Amino acid sequence: MADRNSDQATSILAEPVRFPSEEEFPRRYRLLRRNMILIMVAVTILPLVMMAVINHYEYQQALRREIITPMRSLVSKTQHSFELFLTERLSAVSFIASAYSFEELSDQKTLNRIFHVMKDKFGGFVDLGLIDSFGVQKSYVGPYSLEGKTYMDHDWFREVTVRGEHISEVFMGYRKFPHFVIAIRTENQIGENWILRATIDTEKFNSLIASMGLDSSSDAFIVNHSGVFQTSSRFYGKVLERFPMPMPPINYETDVVETMDPQGHPILLAYKYFLSPSFVLMLAKPRSEVLKSWYTLKSEILIIFIVSVLLIFLVVFKITDILVKRIEISDRERLVTYHEIEHTNKLASVGRLAAGVAHEINNPMAIINEKAGLLQDLIETMPTFERKEKFLKLTESINACVDRCSTITHRLLGFARRMDVEIETIDLNEVVQEVYGFLEKEAFHRNIEVRLNLDKELPEISSDHGQLQQVFLNILNNAFSAVEDGGSIAITSRRQDPELVSVSIEDNGIGMSEETMSRIFDPFFTGRKGYGTGLGLSITYGIIKKLGGHIEVNSREGKGTTFTVFLPKSAKQEAEA
Repeated sequence: MADRNSDQATSILAEPVRFPSEEEFPRRYRLLRRNMILIMVAVTILPLVMMAVINHYEYQQALRREIITPMRSLVSKTQHSFELFLTERLSAVSFIASAYSFEELSDQKTLNRIFHVMKDKFGGFVDLGLIDSFGVQKSYVGPYSLEGKTYMDHDWFREVTVRGEHISEVFMGYRKFPHFVIAIRTENQIGENWILRATIDTEKFNSLIASMGLDSSSDAFIVNHSGVFQTSSRFYGKVLERFPMPMPPINYETDVVETMDPQGHPILLAYKYFLSPSFVLMLAKPRSEVLKSWYTLKSEILIIFIVSVLLIFLVVFKITDILVKRIEISDRERLVTYHEIEHTNKLASVGRLAAGVAHEINNPMAIINEKAGLLQDLIETMPTFERKEKFLKLTESINACVDRCSTITHRLLGFARRMDVEIETIDLNEVVQEVYGFLEKEAFHRNIEVRLNLDKELPEISSDHGQLQQVFLNILNNAFSAVEDGGSIAITSRRQDPELVSVSIEDNGIGMSEETMSRIFDPFFTGRKGYGTGLGLSITYGIIKKLGGHIEVNSREGKGTTFTVFLPKSAKQEAEA
């Protein structure tokens, strides 16, 4: 079991670390930014929205109750006043009908006296008449001559005969002004019955409505069940005209509905149906006036809500952007560090391999050199040897090849030594020539002209030999990639000032756009699609900064590029400073 766990751990450690590519980076952090914004917005705004909606609904309902309750109360009180008015008049007529006999009421003087008392005490009475059981008016007091008029075929007569009392709807009749009728049927002990009928004007209705104390935008009126006005309306019609809106559902409790007036304006309509007669008291108020305070408050709340949401969005977006950028920078730095370590390990492996190869080659080369020297000595001791000159040339050729191999192995050993970070006194021109030596064959095969304009008076500097080799190798590799076969590259060294030297590498290649130039030192950015890690110039930039120098780039598309590396004479002092 332990061995199995050990094998699993080893396999896990052996798996390569998966990092996103440069193309994946923007999408990855765009998704991260979007998800973070959505989560933070959901966490912050959804409760705010829910609270706003709930408070909006609750406050609206409470405000409506505060507004509608007074409307209900006012309609109920006024309707009660109307019923009290009608009940008083009905009781007065009923009392007269029961207190006096048919013969007494048939007397014109008696009826006239009773009428004037009723008119003085109660008000509103227009006339008073006595009608027998056959519907014939026996006596009458009032402004008209109605004695002998027959009401047998009138609906109100049949109703009062059956029910015993009747309160009519408002009508005009002979009088040409709005009025209504109260009629009471009375029966004596011997079975004779008669009807006492009184006419009352509707001025008292108008007085009761006026006592409601309505504002200029409100309206109150009475209609019958068929929607005919029993009193004049301020906005919707006159007496006996038809109510221009649908009748609300029958409800003998005070109710309030929302509807639209003929002009299309929303109104609140409070109403109550009378038990008797068939009247409906209505109170109409424009909803905009009723809910004016609510609309004002709602507008203020809405403005505050919108401003709050915008501030939340702004803060969330800003915080998210800062966090994502820091995460991205951290990831990129981690990725750069990982690739630098990986690159360093590869270079170290190559260096060790180069050192091993160089030593392995040096041993047989040393033997060949010794044998060639011995052969040369032997030939020189043979003055009579016929082919002495030819063999001496061959030995010289062998020595030249040995020297060339020695030079190559020394370069390999120099490449291996550059992995060890070490500040030393170096000749910058020599470093440039060593680096060019690695690319000399490529320049020859591609017919690339490389001009070395090296300042012979260039002072030595204190820096890292291996790191500078890597810097110039990276820049030269880019230059070789940028130029076509037959192109040209110029390498120039010069002394800038007493404490600063520079090396410029200029090519006549494809050049770069301003956008590319702004990103060439970014990790993993590469203009060579399909190959290249995008780390060369990033590492180069880091090395030069670490050594206390700086790098400048000038480029024009289609014209070429110039990289200039500025180095201090004392890198150690710069690094420590």
